[in-house]
Amino acid sequence: MAFSPQPPGRQQAPGLFGRWQQLAAAVHPLRTRLEQDPYCRLKTYQEVSLAASWGFRLDVNRASPDDWLRLPGLSIHQARLLSQLTATGMQFHCLEDIAAALDWPTSRLTPLAPVLSFYYYGTTGEFPQKTDLNRAAVSELAALPVLTQAQANAIARERQRGPFRDAAEFQARLRVEPELMERLLHYLRF
Repeated sequence: MAFSPQPPGRQQAPGLFGRWQQLAAAVHPLRTRLEQDPYCRLKTYQEVSLAASWGFRLDVNRASPDDWLRLPGLSIHQARLLSQLTATGMQFHCLEDIAAALDWPTSRLTPLAPVLSFYYYGTTGEFPQKTDLNRAAVSELAALPVLTQAQANAIARERQRGPFRDAAEFQARLRVEPELMERLLHYLRF
């Protein structure tokens, strides 16, 4: 038997069904998941549309891989690629830019457009350009405002043992003090 918003034979008060629809939207399972789980993945394009109607947005120029993975159809490799591109200072200005980066037709991204926000951040923004720790020359490392020449040389020597996988490994291998590590995170990419 199908659900009926009112018992048979009863007249519905004007606007009552509209109010019922509002309440149903407020307790929609997807909305609850989005509010409770910051990494909730949208599974369908219909969920993308619903999320957009509730104000869900993704800032494409600040999105992390986890943020990108909330959208249907993106793999971990694609999410990482998009995040790495923006981490190097590149900015996406429109849907076509993202499509070009993924080598996809724009039409494949069109269903995601309602939740994608394209904000421009100037090159002198609050986040400095990050230096690739595993590829930077000693002179590049020494030029960072938080490192001395001796520290840059020590990084280069330790890097000869192999690349640093992440910030935790870097901190452990070089025994970096927590205070310095906090400052380095704003300048280094692993």
